[in-house]
Amino acid sequence: MSEQMADNIVRIFDTTLRDGEQSPGASMTVEQKVVIARQLEKLGVDVIEAGFAASSEGDFESVARVCKEVKRPRVLSLARSQEGDITRALKAVEHAKNPGIHVFIATSDIHLKHKLRMSREQVLEAAVKAVSFAKKHMDYIEFSAEDASRSDPDFLIQVFKEVIRAGAKTINVPDTTGYAIPSEFGALMANLIERTAGGDRVTWSAHCHNDLGLAVANSLAAVHNGARQIECTINGIGERAGNTSLEEVVMALRTRKNYLDLDTGITTEQIYPTSRLVSQVTGIPVAINKPIVGDNAFAHEAGIHQDGVLKHKQTYEIMTPESVGITGNRLVMGKHSGRHAFDERLKHLGFNLSKDDMNRAFLRFKELADKKKNVYDEDIEAIVGEEILRVPGQPDRYELLYLNVNSSSDGIPAATIKMRVNGQEKMDYASGDGAVDACYKVITKITASQSQLVRYTVSAITGGTDAQGEVSCIIEDSGFRVSGQGAHTDIIMASALAYINALNKLEGRKHYRQLVEREGP
Repeated sequence: MSEQMADNIVRIFDTTLRDGEQSPGASMTVEQKVVIARQLEKLGVDVIEAGFAASSEGDFESVARVCKEVKRPRVLSLARSQEGDITRALKAVEHAKNPGIHVFIATSDIHLKHKLRMSREQVLEAAVKAVSFAKKHMDYIEFSAEDASRSDPDFLIQVFKEVIRAGAKTINVPDTTGYAIPSEFGALMANLIERTAGGDRVTWSAHCHNDLGLAVANSLAAVHNGARQIECTINGIGERAGNTSLEEVVMALRTRKNYLDLDTGITTEQIYPTSRLVSQVTGIPVAINKPIVGDNAFAHEAGIHQDGVLKHKQTYEIMTPESVGITGNRLVMGKHSGRHAFDERLKHLGFNLSKDDMNRAFLRFKELADKKKNVYDEDIEAIVGEEILRVPGQPDRYELLYLNVNSSSDGIPAATIKMRVNGQEKMDYASGDGAVDACYKVITKITASQSQLVRYTVSAITGGTDAQGEVSCIIEDSGFRVSGQGAHTDIIMASALAYINALNKLEGRKHYRQLVEREGP
């Protein structure tokens, strides 16, 4: 990997596998780290910090495996300024195509006094000794001054001058505790670059934490003032409040290139898939309102916004969802949605209604939107089915009349159900793996349904042991996917009601298709 990069290109150093894994609950297996490393290479990151080889056998193995798996990015192992750590790190990266070592030591007086119990002179000596030792075995050395944002700038300049002389190629300035303010951090970076002897021969890097929610802003301030590497993680995971979010800082540089005149080598269309992979592996969900990759990042509910974005996307979108790997924006239907968005959603669902029918459906939609937070496609389909497609006075095709379930630790769960189907009463019995399974098997027998259960979820509406439970299910048949809801203090009853509700909606969709095929839309 060539270290020569255009002056307006910012190198992306990803530390998801090291600092990101330090996020509580984010531990990853070796195999999971390898899978993520492959995706990081596909994403186009320049550097992968694969772990802290000296910290455990597992970390050593994961660094070694990642080194063998990826070809283009530089792969680093973190090491304290100790010979043992560096030796272990060197061993871990020996099979990398582009290996490197990342050496660090704290430089702030608070860390020197309370953590290291060392003087400034001792820290300077340890830093130079560590870089010199690593340089004997490895060409690429990055040096970090931990807690740089709370360190004396004059001491930082002294340390950086000496480690550059010892052979460091990248100098990292961490805001380890997320303490810095953007204007302050940018000024610090500019000061260090200008006053450090040999600073023009190295790449300057920023590693910012998000304790005050300023990690991305501080990183942008750093590159605006001369840094050309940003250290970050996917989804911003990491210690405490996390690290600089890769997706946010990359898209900020891409979107505001007109102001910063900087860019990265990231394949931005791989951002969303990478975000989802890391979320799945770590079990850490992405907040719905997270910039770039959150569910609401390209969602619009307000009627004015929906109308504007339908007419011209740039009215409310400064980047396209496709640019980060999302298939398109999403209009969230709710009480703030307007007639234009509702009509577009109807057409998207295949309903080309007359003006009068659309107005009737819109009034029902508004009534429903006042009662629930989000109105889903299945709700809209149900509105059309109930208000537009159903013959006036015609009841649901399926109606639950009676339910009895037997279940014990020693016996096989079984259910007996009586239903009204097209006005005729039918009763049947079935056993299953559980009470709900038995129930659904009986309903399937009675209705002769060919649908497949796609999803089944249960949530409590109220608290306490007598809480009313709400069941939602999604079924699929003949190219249609519909949802059903049921609420009851008995969760088995709620499950049956939800399934029957979905079956009735399915019949409505099938009826509409037949109507269109016969008479046209």
